[in-house]
Amino acid sequence: MPPVDRISPELERALTRFHGAVSTAARRHGLDEAEIDEVIQDVRIRIWRAVKDGEKISALPASYVYRTAFSAAVDLLRRRRDRREEPLELVAEEPSNPRNTDPEGMMEQRELGEMISRAVDSLSHTRRPVVRMYLTGYNHNEIAGLLGWTEAKTRNLLYRGLADLRKALPTGPAHQEST
Repeated sequence: MPPVDRISPELERALTRFHGAVSTAARRHGLDEAEIDEVIQDVRIRIWRAVKDGEKISALPASYVYRTAFSAAVDLLRRRRDRREEPLELVAEEPSNPRNTDPEGMMEQRELGEMISRAVDSLSHTRRPVVRMYLTGYNHNEIAGLLGWTEAKTRNLLYRGLADLRKALPTGPAHQEST
């Protein structure tokens, strides 16, 4: 005779009871409906792994479920950020003109990428992550949300970081001729 699953019904009742708290935790991080569903599924798995007894699941406090949802939402944001983040060298290695695949042009692009990467590494520890995220495609609001900073602080650090980056990078021949 197969074992009786007493955990799943209690788990589903708990998730139904705390659906609002889980959704609120996810929405506070700016997640859309599909991502909220992903957080709910992640909470389901985390609780199922942590609490293997149906009676304990039914006695879970709302604060535990909320903290679990909060952690799941943060982990989802980190995974999303990691998928979007590409090393600067990989971005810069692609030729600026896709038809220009001559070895010399590719070498110049690679050197440019390495130079930019070294310049970003030379930035202060507070400005470096903001500039990296901006260069990989995040906007001000996304950076502020992911780092837990205000938009004003993020904008200020980005503005100053990009100014430092311009100073750290040598000017090219085209720039020198025009000045």
